[in-house]
Amino acid sequence: MKKNKISKNWLIKQNKDPFFRQSKIQGYRSRSAFKLIEMNKKFKFIKKNSSLLDLGSCPGGWSQVARKEIIKGKILAVDVRPMEKINNVDFIHGDFCDVNICEKIMLYFNNKIDVVLSDMAANTSGNKALDSYRTGELCISAMSLAKKILSENGVFLSKIFMGSIFGEINERAKKSFKNVVKYKPLSSKKESKEIYIFCKGILKI
Repeated sequence: MKKNKISKNWLIKQNKDPFFRQSKIQGYRSRSAFKLIEMNKKFKFIKKNSSLLDLGSCPGGWSQVARKEIIKGKILAVDVRPMEKINNVDFIHGDFCDVNICEKIMLYFNNKIDVVLSDMAANTSGNKALDSYRTGELCISAMSLAKKILSENGVFLSKIFMGSIFGEINERAKKSFKNVVKYKPLSSKKESKEIYIFCKGILKI
């Protein structure tokens, strides 16, 4: 009975959310699509011929947005969960931290790419500090891959949560990229501690 009440309250809350409603109207698989739309309007980094990697892509909202912008480029989505097909988006089912999956990603592009996206968050455990830390670790892993695969002026965009690992992520980003900007989209829930880190231009060490 309690579970049903929680589910009902969740549905009521979601239906009051204008971004959730718009995602249904416009056919996006997640409300987070609007976060990427807003950030792309601000930073203008997804071009019609971009090659783009979408890490933690499921259910596919960000890949849908990328597909609308990219006409001549390539899009590869990767997730540990299965994802329904999106036209002109290729998908690898697996963990990008796994050596074999990482090799498949490299072989797919066979060249340096323009954009690496990560909207990944760790599974919730009930411990917000732990969840924030684990999500931060995912960001660090994604950043490591981005440094290997991005072109000189490439872009890495990732979700992070304000917490104990934030400082480390920020320092790593500043040592690896020429430009680093923290940004909270309007479609991010006000109560959420999530922000996004936008990084552009690989620093040659």
